[in-house]
Amino acid sequence: MATAKDIMHPGAQWISREETLDRAAQLMRELDVGALPVSDENERLCGIITDRDIVVKCVALSLDPSHIRCADLCEGTPRWIDAGADVGEVLHEMESRRIRRMPVVEDKQLVGMISEADLAAHLSERQLAEFVERICAT
Repeated sequence: MATAKDIMHPGAQWISREETLDRAAQLMRELDVGALPVSDENERLCGIITDRDIVVKCVALSLDPSHIRCADLCEGTPRWIDAGADVGEVLHEMESRRIRRMPVVEDKQLVGMISEADLAAHLSERQLAEFVERICAT
């Protein structure tokens, strides 16, 4: 059976919790991604910041993204999946927590991200439909 590492998008990059939101937006543009894992000073996952977070929690409130740190927007306990986890575990974790992007970690190092696009490329139409139904359920 396929693993998280088999379906992930490799080459994900951390952004430090101390970096500003404008830098996060620049890095998202450079990497062509909509989310970045946020790391603490020990390069441990402490959150995820999305392009939507920046817009809704900063720009829409007329705050200056050059003065707001990534740490200020990180909420809750970040979730991640081990690179060796099978796809069933990935789907369960993402569905049960209604997560659209999942960092993949191997030997305590970030090795990739799994997004809905990655799932679409690797799941059957039925599996993908079930995932979308569960994650979008109100």
